[in-house]
Amino acid sequence: MKQNIFDNENFFNGYRELRSSGTNFNDLLMQPAMDETLPDLKGKTVLDIGCGYGHNCLEFINKGAKKVVGTDISEKMLAVAKEESAHPDIEYRLMDMAEISSLNMKFDLVYSSLAFHYAENFKKLTEDIFNLLNDCGVLLYSQEHPIMTASIDENMGHFNLDENGNKISYTFSDYNLSGLRKVHWFGEEVTKYHRPMGEILTSVAQSGFIITEVKEPLPKPWAVEKLPSIVKEYIKPNFLIVKAVKNKS
Repeated sequence: MKQNIFDNENFFNGYRELRSSGTNFNDLLMQPAMDETLPDLKGKTVLDIGCGYGHNCLEFINKGAKKVVGTDISEKMLAVAKEESAHPDIEYRLMDMAEISSLNMKFDLVYSSLAFHYAENFKKLTEDIFNLLNDCGVLLYSQEHPIMTASIDENMGHFNLDENGNKISYTFSDYNLSGLRKVHWFGEEVTKYHRPMGEILTSVAQSGFIITEVKEPLPKPWAVEKLPSIVKEYIKPNFLIVKAVKNKS
């Protein structure tokens, strides 16, 4: 199993503090957009790849799902999930997303929140997901936007300010150069993989999916009121959301 930054004690504690703040981009921007895009889950089976603390797994059950499997590479994340988001119809598995083809069951929804930019082989991942889905099953996932992952030198990705200190544009580089990126977050080096938008959407389509929705979410007025700095999302997006359907064979 690949090394996982989320099991680093300092990183894990910093990330958990961020997620528990209530004023983070995940809760104010990305998660509401994902919730709006969810299909009807009544009686459905769900796979959550990179389930983290398991909050979404429990929410799927509350929305009527009959069975949820949550996978994650982090033992620390899954320990929290099993404590805070336990349910008889949720099964948590320690698993790298590169290993999901070993799952011996079918799903109606494969869901993932902010994990796919850690996948080294994205095409294989989408092919594995296609094979795990029932006919008419749905893939719904979010990842960091390619603008965010593009720059090989992480310092190249930055906002530009006017004479009054207001953010007016964003600079990035290396957009069409796919591959590994190393960035620093909570004082630790994190490995991600960059792919341009065309490569991402083509990989999904060529795996057999029909893409039905692509979102680059913008903050709602209530989110701006809660965190005014989130208006910078109008200059450049942080997240990409893709929804796709497996056609009947």
